[in-house]
Amino acid sequence: MCTVPVLRRICRESYNDPLEVYTTLKRRGMDLVTVTDHDSIDAAETLRRYPDFFLSEEVSCETPGGTQFHMGVYDITERQHVELQRRRNDFFSLMAYLREQDLFFSLNHMYSGLTGRRTLADFELFEFHFPAVETRNGQLIASLNEAAAAYAERLTLAPVAGSDAHSLSSLGSTSTEVRTARDIREFVTGLRYGRGVAAGESGGYRKLTRAVFEIAGAMMLERKWTLALSPIAVFIPLATLGCWLREIAFGQRWTVSHNVNGARLPRGFSLHP
Repeated sequence: MCTVPVLRRICRESYNDPLEVYTTLKRRGMDLVTVTDHDSIDAAETLRRYPDFFLSEEVSCETPGGTQFHMGVYDITERQHVELQRRRNDFFSLMAYLREQDLFFSLNHMYSGLTGRRTLADFELFEFHFPAVETRNGQLIASLNEAAAAYAERLTLAPVAGSDAHSLSSLGSTSTEVRTARDIREFVTGLRYGRGVAAGESGGYRKLTRAVFEIAGAMMLERKWTLALSPIAVFIPLATLGCWLREIAFGQRWTVSHNVNGARLPRGFSLHP
């Protein structure tokens, strides 16, 4: 369900059908397909029969300081999903499990305010523990993606990219390429060794607004009584403008604060036991 107050009881973050997601992505030229739902692997039931599909998820996590962040974890099993969810609010236990299982994972939309407040201590954790960074998110403004890419390059972290599509229209508009990979195993291995290339577009106000209209329309199709809310749809462009401006302000604050004032930790050293 979406996290917006009031709407969280009636509206989902996405109404995409997994099979329609898969066929749309294949039609748009994807060789391999993965789905990174928030804390869910429900798409696996429908798509596991396809040899070019692999299971992933976006895990909603908590730092020891109580701030939130999102992490992509790729090519997982159902059992690993259960353990990731069990540990997602215990940062060091989660990191230990990821290393123990030799899973590839990334810090997602690092300069976005989507997950709430951020601290410099968070970046110290990220720098020490994460092997990869999402350097192009299909819903974020280009300058924030560029800042994430510069961060990854400076720390020699592996880049990944994704459409972050909550509606069908932007599926596959952003993707990760490993140009020498011939199958899933070689693709994930390429990601581990930093051979991933971010491809496709960044986000924009118009793209975000369209997605929100599409989600609202799907909600009204699923719950007919919500058609009574249709008059307030005229305010969607204002709401998305407010979200967009907040994202820009948050990103500018942290790209400047982190790059200018943030203490750099040597790789292999942590401030936390």
